[in-house]
Amino acid sequence: MSGHSKWSTIKRKKGAEDAKRGKIFTRLAREITMAARQGGGDESSNAGLRLAIEKARASNMPKDNIKRAIQRGTGEGGEGQEVLETITYEGYGPHGAAILVDVVTDNKNRTLAEVKHAFTRSGGSLASAGSVSWQFEQKGYISLPAEGTDFDTVFMIAADAGAEDVQAEEESITVYTPREEAARVAEALREAGFTLQEFELTWVAKNEMALPTDEAVKVMSLIEKLEELDDVQTVASNLEITDEVLASLSA
Repeated sequence: MSGHSKWSTIKRKKGAEDAKRGKIFTRLAREITMAARQGGGDESSNAGLRLAIEKARASNMPKDNIKRAIQRGTGEGGEGQEVLETITYEGYGPHGAAILVDVVTDNKNRTLAEVKHAFTRSGGSLASAGSVSWQFEQKGYISLPAEGTDFDTVFMIAADAGAEDVQAEEESITVYTPREEAARVAEALREAGFTLQEFELTWVAKNEMALPTDEAVKVMSLIEKLEELDDVQTVASNLEITDEVLASLSA
């Protein structure tokens, strides 16, 4: 599971999240809209919506944006119900790396073409449903800044709320949870006064693939291209991200 947190760290160092904040809010709004459409606009009775809202709060999304996204999902407030679909594409990147791409789209033909083009350009290919996803399991992922944060306190609160793993990284504390406990753990940490710098559901590879640094960088290049697509929510791979790979990406 360390690969996901390392990749998140390198993205923060590059400043990608701040540079694309408008894009981040668009993605978060779509996720909230989908959850509200599927389960209603009351987060107390809609676990999916509660999870999406917690994720938005972790990215400092304004309350008004959250409210409008919910209204688009329920068709209230004159917003009209937005027609969106959630799709997970499966594929193989360069050198056989397994990749999952979660999207939310209002035009699946356009999105499929864009995702397929990114794979093809990078020497990869899309795969049939189920041929890749069996190599992953979905987890809740929460990241807190290490500076000024007491690890033992985070560990106790997260564990009591249902977390299954808490790790101390160089610049952050990462918490992994079962999918169904993600929102509960995030809420418990927020109520305890902790700042969440990242919160999402993520695909975690059951077994990671080790590649030489130059080959691993090619896989990461494809992941970056996919993450830049407007409809893409998250990208996961089974690539083992070593310190050498991180150094190459930082350079």
